Amino acid sequence: MNNSSDQNLKSSDEKSASLLYKFLRIFTVVHPGETITALFLSLNVFFLLLSSYIMKTIREGLILGFKGPVVKSYLYGTMAILFIFVIKIFSRLASRIPRHLLITWVTVFFISNMVIFYIAILIGLPEGTFSIIFYVWVGMFNVMVIAQFWAFANDIYTDEAGKRLFPLIMFGANFGAFSGSTIAGWLIKPIGLYQMLLAAGGVLGICILITWIIHKREVIGKKDASVIKENKAESEKKIEEKPLEKGGGFKLVFKSRYLLYIALFLLLLNLVNSTGEFILGDVFTRTATEAVESGTAGGLDKPELIGSLWANFFSTVNLISMLITLFFTSRVFKAFGVRGALFFLPVIALGGYMMVSFGAALMIVRVAKTMENSTDYSLMNTTRQALFLITSREVKYKAKTAIDTFFWRTGDAMSTLVVFLGTTYLAFNMESFAKFNVFIAIIWIVVAIFIAKEHKKLSAQRTAYRVE
Repeated sequence: MNNSSDQNLKSSDEKSASLLYKFLRIFTVVHPGETITALFLSLNVFFLLLSSYIMKTIREGLILGFKGPVVKSYLYGTMAILFIFVIKIFSRLASRIPRHLLITWVTVFFISNMVIFYIAILIGLPEGTFSIIFYVWVGMFNVMVIAQFWAFANDIYTDEAGKRLFPLIMFGANFGAFSGSTIAGWLIKPIGLYQMLLAAGGVLGICILITWIIHKREVIGKKDASVIKENKAESEKKIEEKPLEKGGGFKLVFKSRYLLYIALFLLLLNLVNSTGEFILGDVFTRTATEAVESGTAGGLDKPELIGSLWANFFSTVNLISMLITLFFTSRVFKAFGVRGALFFLPVIALGGYMMVSFGAALMIVRVAKTMENSTDYSLMNTTRQALFLITSREVKYKAKTAIDTFFWRTGDAMSTLVVFLGTTYLAFNMESFAKFNVFIAIIWIVVAIFIAKEHKKLSAQRTAYRVE
């Protein structure tokens, strides 16, 4: 009786997996046996980004409402400095505990912070002070938890499987970002900014459970058959339940030309993006100020209206990102490869800021930033994760985290310097900042050429090693 029941249950699971497998093949190449893990990873990053975008909406409303876009830009430098110490702590922790415990403890730490922030507001912490602390914290949270998720995904998949399945997983991220920004837009008026903190923390707790499920599937015998078939030895190496070897993330980056180029690429990416966000933030702030003064804000105060504008912007960007990820990313990878995909965002940013440099009106700036961010959050995000598929486990967890946090925020810090010089000494208007971004985008394209050359060389070496 029990055997019959187990067989029926197994048959039902197989039919469900088969239907999912056939459906997913509409969007990318999925091999038999890969469906369940890929969907769990997609669900995991969905909840991560949902939580992240609820907090980003809170963050933007507070910092722009109480301090303005210039102060917001200055805080990027603080994040970059703090990440020097955070990466050292993270690297030491990664050398002592297994990957699932590493992810769990980092996530629990951030959840506890959300509760502390909520209590601090209840007991009367000044909102201006809180807006600064919270902005820095969210900036660190966003890059840290996403970096460790993609390190986890890189650790599970081979180079070949990752290039096929990362677009599918990235769709989960885009859908989570879209859902988070949309939900935040709905919740701002009925419950306010601060109550959304607890909702974001609860969502983040779900991610810990899903991480453990994925880890158990990979460690306790439920490995994808296609991964074993492609490279059994490498698959077994990937699922070892042990801490990483000793060594810091910064040391690994500076030892490799390939990693240094990627670090510079992301630095320039964020320099352009953050300067663009300063332009958009300035436009949104002026728009909200005029609406409140003219009585057309719909009952919202200035921070809430700015938060609403950002929520709407995020929703539009993330909707387009989902469509790009679902229908174009895997096809771009197939047609141009990872190396070709590197060039799409720099070229789009170059064209977008050329448009803005002729006139920084709300519609022009919004269209340019929507084009840039949509490509960044879909094709570019998938591409930069795929760049690490050919690297070692230590690089995936330590060096990648250093690149995705410190070097990422260093780009923000450089944007801070540009904003400071431009607003204080150079009398830049928004069109002048756009021209600066055009110049940086050209350098960005050159760095992409260097990465493509190094990636080709390392891929050839990896293939030769496997053949031997």
